Amino acid sequence: MAHIQSQSEWEEEMAGKILQFVRHELYLDLRFLEPALLALTYRRTDGLLTFATDGRYLYVSPEWMIRVFCQNTLFLDRAYLHTVLHCLFRHLWMSQKRDGRLWHVACDIAAEHVIDALNRGCTKRIIGWIRKNTYDAIQQETGQISAAVIYRWLKTKEADQLAAIEREFYTDDHRFWPGEEELKQSLLRQAGQDWAKRARQTRLLQNRRGDDPKEGEEAFATQIRAGKGRRSYADFLRKFAVFQEEARLDPEEFDLGYYSYGLRFYGSLPLIEPLETRETCKICDFVIVIDTSYSTSGELVEGFLKETASVLSQKNSFFETYSIRIIQCDDQVQMDETISAGEDMERLLTRFELHGGGGTDFRPAFTYVEKLREEGELSHMGGLLYFTDGKGIYPQKKPDYKTAFLFLGEYDESAVPPWAMRLQLEPEELLHEY
Repeated sequence: MAHIQSQSEWEEEMAGKILQFVRHELYLDLRFLEPALLALTYRRTDGLLTFATDGRYLYVSPEWMIRVFCQNTLFLDRAYLHTVLHCLFRHLWMSQKRDGRLWHVACDIAAEHVIDALNRGCTKRIIGWIRKNTYDAIQQETGQISAAVIYRWLKTKEADQLAAIEREFYTDDHRFWPGEEELKQSLLRQAGQDWAKRARQTRLLQNRRGDDPKEGEEAFATQIRAGKGRRSYADFLRKFAVFQEEARLDPEEFDLGYYSYGLRFYGSLPLIEPLETRETCKICDFVIVIDTSYSTSGELVEGFLKETASVLSQKNSFFETYSIRIIQCDDQVQMDETISAGEDMERLLTRFELHGGGGTDFRPAFTYVEKLREEGELSHMGGLLYFTDGKGIYPQKKPDYKTAFLFLGEYDESAVPPWAMRLQLEPEELLHEY
């Protein structure tokens, strides 16, 4: 006897076909998005009135999708692309300590701006007055459109303005976006890393086509750069760990059987002494340079030092003896202090003042560090971190130690020397106001 399909089974089948149709429509117009369009796994979720995702699954109500498909196929194409762009731009994994509502609105504006700029037939719509004015205002007031920049712009808006903007750009449901606690789960962290890889793949496909970039693709590339695989400052700082022998029992190298055998048969004479050192990977001596030019905020510098103090206080982060030089520099070295323990950092924070306020030139700090090394004060230097807004003169010569520039917000990546590591920090990471 033939199986009679239930309504639920029919809805599941139709939802799958509609999703396949939507993906095909988008692929024909946006072939460079192929790695991303098929990445989300469909999961039925009754009651939703739009798409939703957690970076792994696409949550959809089949009944809603069938109804909308019959009325407005264009909306499905656009809404699905909007959801995929959130993942590609890594919006789900960048909320940090930001206000949730403002961050979600900022991400919606960033995704919609790219879709409007791409101007493809399968997603094209009339740009209304609120939408156009929002894009123009952000561009004029900030000079760029990325989720982090939009977020700061939204913080200046009145409640009624914010509500109108929120209604205009609402497209998908963010209820499944991972929170701070959920991001500690390995599966959700892995999902973010997978989307970072897909973002790189889409950029490669975009660049390999060989034809002139179509309108809007630069807006897409800008968002990819803004959301590319970001690490926390603490993780980045660990890049300056170095291998060195440390006086410590290594249980993995110590054979207790032979040791006990010697004691049992020869009294106080063990056959093998326990190894008293082992090679470990920890942060060693290094230099932190703080750009104290006019454009650098004292509040942000203090926040940066607090984040640094938090890392320093973590157990097993440093060797028993270390020294950290904290140098303030604008276009010349203004201050130099040495930190050798967590308590020293706390004392520094209680009396911290910025010294400088001139132009920005990175070279004097590097020259000063070389002088310290020649004098033997930094004989075990692990690296140099330069906290700055990026608007300065870089040294041309590569130093023989690790060097990283930590930038406040957007920066000109082409100006940074190729030998330097770089990390973009957002003010919200340093100002703990939430």
